[in-house]
Amino acid sequence: MPDKKDIEQRARAIAAELHLPIQQVLAAMELLEAGNTIPFIARYRKEVTKGLDEIALRSIEDAVEKAAALAARKATVIKSIQGQGLMTEALLAAIEGCKELQQLEMIYLPFKPKRRTKAAIARERGLQPLADQLMLQEPIGVSRTALLRQFVNSEKEVPDGDAALQGALEIVAEQWSEDTELRSWMIEDAFKSGGVTSNVKRGKKSQAEKFELYFDHREAVAKIPSHRLLAMLRGESEGLLRIGIAMEEGRAVARMKSHFIHNRQFEFYRELLATIQDCYDRLLQPATQSAVLQKLKEQADTDAIDVFGKNLHELLMASPAGPRVTLGIDPGFRTGCKLAVVDETGKFLATSTIYPTPPKSDLESATKRVLELIKKYNIELIAIGNGTASRETDVFVGDLLKEHGLSLTKVIVSESGASIYSASEVAIKEFPDLDVTVRGAISIARRLQDPLAELVKTDPKSIGVGQYQHDVNQSRLRKCLDRTVESCVNAVGVDLNMASVSLLSHVAGIGPKLAENIVAYRDENGKFKNRKQLMRVAKLGSKAFEQAAGFLRICSGEEPLDNSAVHPESYALVGRMAKQLKVDPRALVGTSGLTHKLQPSDYVDERFGLPTVVDIIAELEKPGRDPRREFRVVQFDDAINCIEDLKAGLVMEGVITNVTHFGAFVDIGVHQDALIHISQLSNSFVKDPNEIVAVGDLVKVKVLEIDVGRKRISVTRKF
Repeated sequence: MPDKKDIEQRARAIAAELHLPIQQVLAAMELLEAGNTIPFIARYRKEVTKGLDEIALRSIEDAVEKAAALAARKATVIKSIQGQGLMTEALLAAIEGCKELQQLEMIYLPFKPKRRTKAAIARERGLQPLADQLMLQEPIGVSRTALLRQFVNSEKEVPDGDAALQGALEIVAEQWSEDTELRSWMIEDAFKSGGVTSNVKRGKKSQAEKFELYFDHREAVAKIPSHRLLAMLRGESEGLLRIGIAMEEGRAVARMKSHFIHNRQFEFYRELLATIQDCYDRLLQPATQSAVLQKLKEQADTDAIDVFGKNLHELLMASPAGPRVTLGIDPGFRTGCKLAVVDETGKFLATSTIYPTPPKSDLESATKRVLELIKKYNIELIAIGNGTASRETDVFVGDLLKEHGLSLTKVIVSESGASIYSASEVAIKEFPDLDVTVRGAISIARRLQDPLAELVKTDPKSIGVGQYQHDVNQSRLRKCLDRTVESCVNAVGVDLNMASVSLLSHVAGIGPKLAENIVAYRDENGKFKNRKQLMRVAKLGSKAFEQAAGFLRICSGEEPLDNSAVHPESYALVGRMAKQLKVDPRALVGTSGLTHKLQPSDYVDERFGLPTVVDIIAELEKPGRDPRREFRVVQFDDAINCIEDLKAGLVMEGVITNVTHFGAFVDIGVHQDALIHISQLSNSFVKDPNEIVAVGDLVKVKVLEIDVGRKRISVTRKF
């Protein structure tokens, strides 16, 4: 456990790294250490942190974890070197001064327990003293033969002087390769002037067609985009490509000579020169390549994970159609279209199967069944999955609505991850007696009603808004996605009486087990009437209540403030406001005419600062306001149903489904998303596509090129 001095040192370093005042960092660290969640701190502890938002708090949390991991590794390294009896004051100072793990590992490398290398075997044979003499390059005082004869030992498998010299040079090469200064220089030089190379493996050309761009490719280390590096590495992992780092060998070898060779008159000068080349070829070059690729991969992972997080955030925060009776349709050809009706709360009501598409094309029966369901359940929305037979089903539904004069809203909804959810334990537990396809139709309907509430049930990696999500560091990806889901759920708030276990588990302070306990209590005792009842839930203590209460909503409960983001700890403050205005506290909720009369500064005291008071008044004016965008529907062209129907020059409406570093993908209703390359996103220069578009945006595009064989569509927004 770090002491106060260590904590302050870490806080100072983190503050400098993040360009934040140290007092804000210290405050955040103390709150996190006390078990507070980031959504809670960002929303309800603004006075303490001086208004740090979630992004800043996450950065501090990451920096604290990184510092703790580095400190733990330093302790391990120090203990190891001390155990070998090799620690010096200078070495200890160098270790304690390390700010990066890679720098620490370089210092530790010469002392790290090694596998049985050629150099290790030479040391076992007693050749370290000879290697030390060779590296000193001082006059040996005897002949070469006489010096080497001292190390000949048949029992240790050193039969002659040549064997002794060769073994000693193995040690020299290894020790040179572990030189921290040289390694750092080589890595830095590779980043400045090196190139990432990619070549197709012999005999793999026909299998590697999708990686054709990288068959004979070189790109500057300093400039390679993350998505291209990840594509190359995927080709390598599939056994199709060979990836390397091209380095300036001449400059590196010259640097090594000037660094290590300092006596041209030394008796073993020629052998040491040859060892320089051997050290570079066999040890330093591969080690540098590995280190550079590792750093590039880490950065590429960071970029890809960042893209995934942003896209997931936009998808989860997509506008909800709201609590309306919805018909979900999971389209299909041979197996038909599975229908599922859910009520305004998402409760499953009915299912059926229709065959409006080939091979059966039974339009009459399909029309009859859909009309029956619309009439019986007063359906207001129709959600159509965007998979196989999607556009054909969409046309069928559109014609049906026109023919019968119905004004229902139909929407094509992304199916990504729906099949995985349908077969998951969560879905089986909720609908044990239903077929997976029916569960899929239910999920499609619910996604339209409330994307956030439904999508949290699915593994975020399966939702289809990532870039090489299976190739990046999985623990880092999981951490990012969990944070994104948590942020979205708490930003919107959760209806305590309707939320699923999956949704509740992402509320600040709750987690999966408490979420199950909440639902179990609700099932046994009926709806929650007020937030205080949460304290009766098994194992839900005061800390969990403090963290979660402000993000949980109770509609039509005993306390109107329970349906707002006002935290229970502030209810007394609202009482003070009502008293000053001489009204019942209930009258303040949703009455802008009254809240406008409140002066925030009048209510600031030791407990509640100005930011909190301002937030409370804003929430009283519009209680439980939803931060998500207004619901809008994309209008696909009924005459365009598949890629073959497209023509260059067509202007179409679509919805952004994914944003990457090289552009954005847009669903234009033809089963295959089109690419808006970064150069086609705007008439002005675009550095980051995320600055121009986001997942869920409705856009107009013009078709540029269609490649039917490869199922590729290029479109532009520049028209």
